[in-house]
Amino acid sequence: MSNLRIINLTKKFNEVLAVDNLSLEVADGEFVTLLGPSGCGKTTTLRTIAGFCYPDRGEIFFGDKIMNNVPPNKRNTAMCFQSYALFPHMSVWDNISFGLKMQKIPRQDQKKRISQVIGMLGIEGLEKRKPGQLSGGQQQRIALARAIVTEPKILLFDEPLSNLDAKLRVQVRVEIREMQKRLGITTIYVTHDQDEALAISDRIVVIDRGHIEQLGDPYTIYRNPETSFVAGFIGLANIYEGTIVAKDGSRYTVEAPFGKVVIVSEGQKIPEASKTVKFVWRPEDMKIYTPGAPNRVKGKILQAVFMGNITDIFIDVQGNKMRAQTDESRKLIAGDVIEFSIPEDAFSILRR
Repeated sequence: MSNLRIINLTKKFNEVLAVDNLSLEVADGEFVTLLGPSGCGKTTTLRTIAGFCYPDRGEIFFGDKIMNNVPPNKRNTAMCFQSYALFPHMSVWDNISFGLKMQKIPRQDQKKRISQVIGMLGIEGLEKRKPGQLSGGQQQRIALARAIVTEPKILLFDEPLSNLDAKLRVQVRVEIREMQKRLGITTIYVTHDQDEALAISDRIVVIDRGHIEQLGDPYTIYRNPETSFVAGFIGLANIYEGTIVAKDGSRYTVEAPFGKVVIVSEGQKIPEASKTVKFVWRPEDMKIYTPGAPNRVKGKILQAVFMGNITDIFIDVQGNKMRAQTDESRKLIAGDVIEFSIPEDAFSILRR
């Protein structure tokens, strides 16, 4: 059952088209992330779901009820903001209880609900403190507690972890995902952080210039990107275009700028009339060459960055710059000549 349906959503601000004919269905209890660069339309989409702005065209449904003109306080959603938006003059307890008071929940029920979320999020002992006396991670947990204590139908996150340091971001995103699974709340999460999206989502909606570039589970989005934008935005990518010179079933021989490669395109159809193909592979797919391995490439190391578990390598192959990541134990340095192979099934075919 779809808990949220967005149909042909369009939103303009003056002459700027922020959201362009966007459609999306989110199942009950699903965690969906809107991912894209700044200004792509993801936050506008979220704010339209919340009711903070209304669509110029299209419909938003919660279940079978259209929500286009329903005010925010009547939508049974809760939003966690980037800035936390806590009341600085109120205690932690009063911040969490604010939404319950607005809903006129009986005092005894308020106490029970607040105690439950405080225990769930591990913030016992902070009840009497003011937000200014808390760390960033504690403030984010208070904002989360305030959102979920009202038992919303849909939980909305707008870049909630961007103000935290890297280590704390990882910790809090795990807590958010665990909490969401436990409660089964339908969740829409906005971020520009690819690692964050891959780590927490059931599905990812990659957005660029107001429209959906690709929609899928994290594995599919990463391993089988459909466009150059998706391939380049999520993770690291080597993207090239070449001429098809031979075909044998699903195996294509392609003349690329750096030499010939054989691409296996199972499940990725190349139009019969195509003379060229755009393709991508990930740096970690490049393997140190061993005799008999496919798609051999030889080049000079421009830069090798040792990162502990891997070495990140920039290579010049016949004037073409490639990137590889390897766990090779020997030390690699600029100027070395190195040989890699690329597995035939490591490639993804791009439609643009």
